[in-house]
Amino acid sequence: MQQLNWPPKTSKQKLYYALTAAVIVLCIAGGMIWNGHRQTKVVTEEVTAVQTAVINTAGMAQEYTYSGEVRGRYESRLAFQVNGKIIKRFVEIGSTVRAGDALLQIDSKDLQQLVNSNSAQVYGAESQLKLAESNLNRYKQLYEHGVVSRAVLDQFENQYDAAVAATRQTSAQLSAGENQLDYSTLYADHSGVISNINVEAGQVVSAGQPVMTLVQDGEWEVEISVPENRIDELRKLPQIKVAFWALPNVSADGTVREIAPMADPLTRTYKVRISLINPSPEIKLGMTASVTLMGIEAQLSATIPLSAVYQNGDTPCVWVITDDTVTLRPIQTGKFGNGTVQVVAGLQPGDRIVTAGVHKLSEGQKVKLGGDSL
Repeated sequence: MQQLNWPPKTSKQKLYYALTAAVIVLCIAGGMIWNGHRQTKVVTEEVTAVQTAVINTAGMAQEYTYSGEVRGRYESRLAFQVNGKIIKRFVEIGSTVRAGDALLQIDSKDLQQLVNSNSAQVYGAESQLKLAESNLNRYKQLYEHGVVSRAVLDQFENQYDAAVAATRQTSAQLSAGENQLDYSTLYADHSGVISNINVEAGQVVSAGQPVMTLVQDGEWEVEISVPENRIDELRKLPQIKVAFWALPNVSADGTVREIAPMADPLTRTYKVRISLINPSPEIKLGMTASVTLMGIEAQLSATIPLSAVYQNGDTPCVWVITDDTVTLRPIQTGKFGNGTVQVVAGLQPGDRIVTAGVHKLSEGQKVKLGGDSL
């Protein structure tokens, strides 16, 4: 079989192919460089549109609100003065009583026996006194007639004095026993309302054991607990407002009457009593009260949306726009509202801040403005 012999390539053909390949490579490289240049230019020129707002601060008094309870100024913890078993209870929690009304009664059988015994001793002492008095009168006559000596008369005078003393002693014991018998019934010493009862019929109580609490008629107060760093401010407050959870349309003015000298060992707060000025008759004991303490110094503040706050570690911040560039600025927050937060430091009137999309921004980024004033 005969082989085909291709004509040999000339030097011109080789040069042509080499130049063609070089041109193709240069075109591809140039296209890639041009595309990369175009993409970089697009990213650099991109500007983010953000929603903004202008700060408009206003002066307002700093205020603090504490929860409390309506209490009576005078609350007496009543107790029996004798031991015994309770047999009757005449009142319930919330009962209105007058001074002298019976509240509780204990079994008085033993006390009655003690009174009977003391009464018998008084009778016996009085009999001895009569006998001593008769003997003394008789021996006085004998002494006047010279029948007996002075020493004998002195003896009967001493017997008479001892009988008088014994009579007084037994009479005092009888009075004490009668008092003990009277103590078997617990009476209200003032008019008021029974706010608490600690015992029931059939229970044995000891003398001095608190059995119920009587809130005396008169001044109503609200008791609150205040931290130690607010005590000095509390003494200088010009105004205190008291509202009531169960009475949304009722409020009252108050004044500080008493501040506890020591902090509570558990809560480390101080008990404060707020006297109510001209309280409404609708206010009842035990109601939940909200005490607002108005500050004496005004403070500039602004309210911003929560969406504007950027948390940088433990420090709240906002993005402030200057010359279409965002800068992160720390702020100090106050009270929180419904989707808002109060800023008490860190912003000035006229500052423009970003109110949405704060987590998509970076320091020094260019932005497009929009939004209204706060």
